[in-house]
Amino acid sequence: MHPAPSLIIFTTLSGIGFGLLAWLGFGLRTPTGIAAIVFFGLGYGLAGIGLIAAAFHLGHPERALLAFTQWRSSWLSREAVLSAATLAIMAPHAAASAFWDTQLPVLGWIGGALSLVTIFATAMIYAQIRAVPRWHHWSTPPVFVLAGLAGGALLAAKLTLALWLMLALSLAMVAHWVAGDRRFANSGSDAGTATGLGNLGKVRLLEPPHSGRNYLLREMVHIVGRKHAHKLRLIALGLGALAPALLLMLPASYVAAFLALGLHLAGMLAQRWLFFAEAEHVVGLYYGR
Repeated sequence: MHPAPSLIIFTTLSGIGFGLLAWLGFGLRTPTGIAAIVFFGLGYGLAGIGLIAAAFHLGHPERALLAFTQWRSSWLSREAVLSAATLAIMAPHAAASAFWDTQLPVLGWIGGALSLVTIFATAMIYAQIRAVPRWHHWSTPPVFVLAGLAGGALLAAKLTLALWLMLALSLAMVAHWVAGDRRFANSGSDAGTATGLGNLGKVRLLEPPHSGRNYLLREMVHIVGRKHAHKLRLIALGLGALAPALLLMLPASYVAAFLALGLHLAGMLAQRWLFFAEAEHVVGLYYGR
């Protein structure tokens, strides 16, 4: 599928933002005063930038509020409702920490739990799409959740926890790639099932449905060379998880932590680009792709 920058920014920044808010809510770090303004402001800022980027990916951004109305059947709508609920419930906890030097642990725990569920809902927007076999697998949500928690732990300056989460994230990414590479072939979809003519024999494409590119080809079909995909996977794995983990094994220092955070963000941007670019939509079968 087309790796739209808005979706890459949305899934990366909102994930790490809600990951930080989760740790702040659970009390992994309990800042007060100016420190609380910085930490909660960072969490709200990253989550907000991600959600705004997602809104601009809509065909009609001015209708973004309609995304809240389909929560019974749509994971996108559930993600919108959960993100708004998270930010609203976490707000009194953040304000009490920043302005009254106190904590509201009940609201913090509820907000932290909702932050995790929000990241999970973001992952399920993609994991529930049967037409993209690579995404429609149990390995998709762990990558999103672990990335959010690992990045959030780094922002919260909990380096030991971030180290273990980075290692877990590296395993999750490898598992997602290994499983995903076999998903389309194992799905049983081909030109015969796509056209409904498979019972008549082997179906092959005589001519493409269109003489030029169209919306479906632009948005649903994106070809990534295998050689380039392997290189980008190494970049995503190395920068997104392994290099930060190695830096976190060094004696604790803010320099190492900031460098680990920068590498992690760069690696996750590469991972999210690949996440969309490698997704084979079954509509490509109509075009011989």
